[in-house]
Amino acid sequence: MTLLFFFFFFFFAFFTLPSPSLSSNNTTSSTCPLNFTILTTLSNGGRPSSYDSTTRCQFIRQSFRLVQSDYLRRSSFFLPPLNSSASCWQSFQSYINSFDPTFNILSSCSFQNSSISQGCVGITTKLDFEALVPSSVLSDVNTNCNQSLENNSPCALCTTSVARLPASGSSLGNLSDCTAYPSVYVAAFSNRFGPSDPGTVKCLFSLDFSPEGSSGGVGKKKIIVIVVCVVFALVLFLVIVGVWGYWKFQKMSGDDKGGNTAEMGLVSALDSMDQSTTLIRFTIDDVKKATKNFHRDNIIGRGGYGNVYRGLLSDGSEVALKRFKNCSAAGDASFTHEVEVIASIRHVNLVTLRGYCSATTRLEGYQRIIVTDLMKNGSLHDHLFDSAGEKLGWPTRQQIALGTARGLAYLHYGAQPAIIHRDIKASNILLDDKFEAKVADFGLAKFNPEGMTHMSTRVAGTMGYVAPEYALYGQLTERSDVFSFGVVLLELLSGRKALQMNDDGQPSALSDWAWALVRAGRALDVIEDNMPQAGSPQVLEKYVLIAVLCSHPQLYARPTMDQVVKMMETDESMPSIPERPIPFVAGMLDIERTVSLGGSGQLSSPTGYQSFTLESDPHSSNPKEEEEEEKEEKEEEEEEKEEERRGSSEGGGGSSCPRNLSTDD
Repeated sequence: MTLLFFFFFFFFAFFTLPSPSLSSNNTTSSTCPLNFTILTTLSNGGRPSSYDSTTRCQFIRQSFRLVQSDYLRRSSFFLPPLNSSASCWQSFQSYINSFDPTFNILSSCSFQNSSISQGCVGITTKLDFEALVPSSVLSDVNTNCNQSLENNSPCALCTTSVARLPASGSSLGNLSDCTAYPSVYVAAFSNRFGPSDPGTVKCLFSLDFSPEGSSGGVGKKKIIVIVVCVVFALVLFLVIVGVWGYWKFQKMSGDDKGGNTAEMGLVSALDSMDQSTTLIRFTIDDVKKATKNFHRDNIIGRGGYGNVYRGLLSDGSEVALKRFKNCSAAGDASFTHEVEVIASIRHVNLVTLRGYCSATTRLEGYQRIIVTDLMKNGSLHDHLFDSAGEKLGWPTRQQIALGTARGLAYLHYGAQPAIIHRDIKASNILLDDKFEAKVADFGLAKFNPEGMTHMSTRVAGTMGYVAPEYALYGQLTERSDVFSFGVVLLELLSGRKALQMNDDGQPSALSDWAWALVRAGRALDVIEDNMPQAGSPQVLEKYVLIAVLCSHPQLYARPTMDQVVKMMETDESMPSIPERPIPFVAGMLDIERTVSLGGSGQLSSPTGYQSFTLESDPHSSNPKEEEEEEKEEKEEEEEEKEEERRGSSEGGGGSSCPRNLSTDD
């Protein structure tokens, strides 16, 4: 009887008591550790002024990084646990819906539920980040950022130091990435006021939480009416004064009057920009002192726009000063545009704008100057074509290629709105003291509004680097920059210029030459002879294939810059490379011959890299027949050229190029 009792007792205990493993598995979510009430406090419960319908997703990203910085400050962790994602999204959504009830973050911004717990691979804690930063750089950041960042000058000093912090690792998700971690860290630990300070928020996260409006009572409505009346009276007074002033100064010189009006308009435009950026406005005396009154010994670059000078500021930092020549009221728009573009972006592979100078003097006239960080190693063009010293080694070339790709990827997909550079070339890739690539010269850049697949615009750029669809039809997309990048990458790999003259005196495109070698299975012949520290054949060939794919004449065949960066950083296989329809520089015979080609095949190479395909001529399997056909085609081409010369001399006809394309020496 006793044994039967114990048997029933253990049977009951085994099947009724809960299993520890099952209990733990049921706990699939936890309370969100992020403090989203900090956003409500900053905006005083109202709608932030920097939140609008065109930049809502960008506001979401920047606001999360602000909350992320607060969490890092409290816990030393960059991201919350994965099992708290749902509750964190719910808290974030509640905050947004408090002033925008119909907006859904996840569906509208294409975020994943796990994105809130995904960031930079390999960096999860404060110590992980500090291990990647040299102590001298971290000390410089702590010194420059440990102050109130409310004003432009301290903010510019801090952001300049932040730009030197590395953005290491690869990113997961699309909410927080490696490029945001320096600002998140600095706001949490380098600034004594912390991430909740309005000055820190505006400087490091570009957010303005001042309420867009308030729901006051009758008293506030009266104040608004009074303010409107006062403003109306002031405007009426100013109109009267303006009319009187116009009449009063009729006898003044037209040039002086025009100069003063243009100057006031430009200053007004740039001053309004200062309210939302961290630019420093230098005086003409500051610039003259830094450049020793524009001494010719300080000139480090020349171009169609003017000269670039080396300068030394009063704080001991070296800068580059781009001085525009032949300035006039008509050129103020382009100057303001370049300042606006550079000021709106921050990335380790983009040139950082320190400030600008706008002044008009009696002796020197209009002075328009942009001040940027000095790149001590000059441009990529200098090292490839103007240097008599040692050639760049492969590790340096690979670093330059990857840095340029990352900078362009940020312009296309990290900046809001996206920016199309339009003038990517070797002379616009600057190199700092560590040979880190910095994309420069945004004078031709175009903002690409969200949702637009392409723009039709006046063609601008440099011959040899301009994509065919842009040069021929004015169709501008991000992949126009991809084509230019492919040409620059070929220059970097081969040491040859983008456009050269052949033996017949005709222009020959570098992309056509490289394609001919790749198609013949000789991709490694693209690599410059005697390159120091040459990499493995597999890696070199992969970069050649990336360059050929990027410089493909057909837009659809080119990858995006995000895909280019991924191909360079990982072992991901190359996509297929379609047959080129025509050479970039082609005659009529070339076009007719290409139209008749067809078939498909697999391309092999000396190193065995066969992960791409191309279309080929099915009748070209016999090398001797190919040579005979090529000879016959050349003879026919020469006869046709002779007929064209006769026809042009008799009829006065001729060909023309886009006149607003510049040539690069």
